[in-house]
Amino acid sequence: MEYVYSALILHATKQEINEANVKKVLTAAGAKADEARVKALVASLDGVDIEDAISKAAVAAAPAAAPAAPAQEAKKEEPKEEKKTEEEAAAGLSALFG
Repeated sequence: MEYVYSALILHATKQEINEANVKKVLTAAGAKADEARVKALVASLDGVDIEDAISKAAVAAAPAAAPAAPAQEAKKEEPKEEKKTEEEAAAGLSALFG
């Protein structure tokens, strides 16, 4: 992941994404740069419009966020059900000893 982040940092600062610059960013962040990974990253980004890729990723991520809201509502209801179950279990145990 840090390799992709280094490319994004270079892009954001309008610097060329090349092996030397990627290595500089990685070492500045305290990571050890793997030569093969750096070369693969630079080669894979050759000719890629990063702004276009970022905008497509943002559009693709937006619809995925919408279904998350109902799932959170369902999670909020679950603890209430668990409390009822615990209370019922406790009531059942008291009948054994009462």
